[in-house]
Amino acid sequence: MGVVAKRSSMTFFSDGSNHYSHRVRIVLAEKGVTVDIIDVDAEHKPEDLADLNPYNSLPTLVDRDLVLYEANVMMEYLDERFPHPPLLPVYPVARAESRLYMYRIERDWCRLADVIMTSDDEAEIVEAQKELRESLISTAPIFTEKDFFMSEEFTLVDCCIAPILWRLPQLGIDLPEQQAAPMLEYMERIFAREGFQESLSELEHEIRL
Repeated sequence: MGVVAKRSSMTFFSDGSNHYSHRVRIVLAEKGVTVDIIDVDAEHKPEDLADLNPYNSLPTLVDRDLVLYEANVMMEYLDERFPHPPLLPVYPVARAESRLYMYRIERDWCRLADVIMTSDDEAEIVEAQKELRESLISTAPIFTEKDFFMSEEFTLVDCCIAPILWRLPQLGIDLPEQQAAPMLEYMERIFAREGFQESLSELEHEIRL
């Protein structure tokens, strides 16, 4: 990652193909955090990861004596640890709404993306693709209201959405230009951000080559 604006002794164990790792890398890039990113093959994890993380899971963030192994916890920790630029609203009601949006993205989109990426059942994959495509199209009008998801500023919610949208070709989902125009325009804005481009792993770059 090219941005080295803020000193840190962090290590981030990342799966370059995984959207949960990607969302944390977006936060790290947006914040300009100096971090040692270790790309890990999920099938061949380093032994020291199991010593750090009781679940031996990815992603894992190590900041001195602190070890975090849940992506959304990492994102909020980074937002508090490096407060500029802020990626969550200041006011409690707006912060709660942002967290609820993140929860719904997990339930409505990430769950289906995980099925498509990991299932061995072709019928299950096709059904998940259909459900995810329909959900994205039905949500597209929301993106006409503001530059970012329900916000005038880039937030952690966008950090959760962007990795899913970047992976649409890999997920076998093609959005119709007319019905999904606001979402497609949003994607162009998000993908053009310096922080997003810096967050991409080598494998993620290949998705859209």
